[in-house]
Amino acid sequence: MALGIEPKGVDLIVEPTRRSKKDMELVSRAIAHYKATGEITRAPHPKVKQPKPKKELITKP
Repeated sequence: MALGIEPKGVDLIVEPTRRSKKDMELVSRAIAHYKATGEITRAPHPKVKQPKPKKELITKP
C-alpha cells in the first residue's frame, strides 16, 4: 500500500469509524464462517433512503 500525496494546502484527516455492537457481531460471524468453511460471506449493504422530491407549488395566474 502506498501513501497518498496531499495537494498543497490540503490536510487529509482520517478518523476511525464507529461500529455498533451489531456490526461487530456480523464481522465476528463472518470471520468464524471463513475459518470454518473457507467461504467469504457477503454482508448486505444498508439501504439508503432516497430523498423525497419536493412538491412544486402550483399557482394560477
